[in-house]
Amino acid sequence: MSESPAEPGTGLRILVDADACPVKDEVYKVALRHRVPVTIVSNSPIRVPPHALIGRVVVGEAFDAADDWIAARAGAGAIVVTADILLADRCLKAGAAVLGPTGRPFTPGSIGGAIATRAIMADLRAGGEQLGGPAPFTRADRSRFLQALDAALVRLARRA
Repeated sequence: MSESPAEPGTGLRILVDADACPVKDEVYKVALRHRVPVTIVSNSPIRVPPHALIGRVVVGEAFDAADDWIAARAGAGAIVVTADILLADRCLKAGAAVLGPTGRPFTPGSIGGAIATRAIMADLRAGGEQLGGPAPFTRADRSRFLQALDAALVRLARRA
């Protein structure tokens, strides 16, 4: 496991649940503009740009290893990028800001509904229902994410 410039976890930083994240390039772009360290966390090696503010942690194949690593370092000053609702809940409870890859923020007010919807969908799938997957990722999603990440960084920097 390699460590990153965002370790240990205090101060403004971005933690990315990276294995299936479609917005890593956008994270780099915004983070470098704001001079904020980024940690890319994955189960297997992922190429990252060679920059002092961008680090990579490979946690291995254990179930939830990436989630556990991120949740342990989430807190005030952290922005976590993930589509994983249960990880988002853990990070919110630790005091982090959390964004989905479409730019949709997870908040203490919205996470309960997201968890309930996830549970209902899991029950339907377990019962044999054929459900469609998520909508295709669009250019509008990418743009919304860029705006949301920029706004979150500005908001957290003002608090710091």
